[in-house]
Amino acid sequence: MKTLKLTTILMLLTFATGQIFSQNVDLGTEKEAVLKVMKTYKDALQNLTTEGTFELFTKDSEVFESGGVEGSYAHYIEHHLGPELGHFKKFEFSDYVIDAEVDLPYAFTTETYIYTIVLNPDDKGNTRTIKKKGVVTSILKKIDGKWKIIKTHSSSRNTK
Repeated sequence: MKTLKLTTILMLLTFATGQIFSQNVDLGTEKEAVLKVMKTYKDALQNLTTEGTFELFTKDSEVFESGGVEGSYAHYIEHHLGPELGHFKKFEFSDYVIDAEVDLPYAFTTETYIYTIVLNPDDKGNTRTIKKKGVVTSILKKIDGKWKIIKTHSSSRNTK
């Protein structure tokens, strides 16, 4: 009887320890996948395009920017960011830091950076440069095996 109890306890401990270990491995892999989604989005913006970004967001995503409700990502691109990108000569991130926490099926990211926007020349050939500190928090959800941004909120302020 003692042997049966001991065997049962050892099996349960082995199973529990194995589950914890495999979950940690999976969480590391999941974190990398989340970071890849965020990098893909950042890289697209730096390349002044929205190509390939729609599949990074859910259709009913919500975008908030500097105190404003922008609606879904599709609405944000059509009415806000998309037209803006056409006026940019350059959009560059520096001092970029990202942190991600995975709590399946969700992930939470915080990005901090300095962004520099160089506007296209005006009619007189003059350009203007905008440089600001920014922060973005995003919530992603794993849906059908893919990480998708469901909410994102960005804000910025002048650099000192």
